[in-house]
Amino acid sequence: MSSATSAPQVFARVLKQGALLVAGIALVGGVLGLIFAGIAGLVSALIGAGLALVYSSFTALSVRFGGQLSLGGFFGVVLGGWLFKLIGFVVLIAALKGATFIAGPVLFFTLVASIIGTLVIDSLVVLKARITVG
Repeated sequence: MSSATSAPQVFARVLKQGALLVAGIALVGGVLGLIFAGIAGLVSALIGAGLALVYSSFTALSVRFGGQLSLGGFFGVVLGGWLFKLIGFVVLIAALKGATFIAGPVLFFTLVASIIGTLVIDSLVVLKARITVG
């Protein structure tokens, strides 16, 4: 039987594996973006991967710090973080919409791959964790 996993260990794994995944996606997406869309594709892949890294890290950190609060505080921190990320994402995409240095499809597919990948990592790390209750 494996030993219990502490919450800080779970969040450390999520952050580490998420960073490795996003780095891999940045590398593959950057190379493919460069091949298919030139420098704009490379820049778009790096922006998409960087955005995914910041957002996935922010999610893990908000849950980690919210977990130290009361139930109402937890939901306040997590919901506030979610709203902050949503508004920030909309503003950033609106700002990048007309940019000539962006290849839209490369940015889109990099974001989708990063988001799905980080969700899978989050799920697998939590499912494999043996966190004691009490």
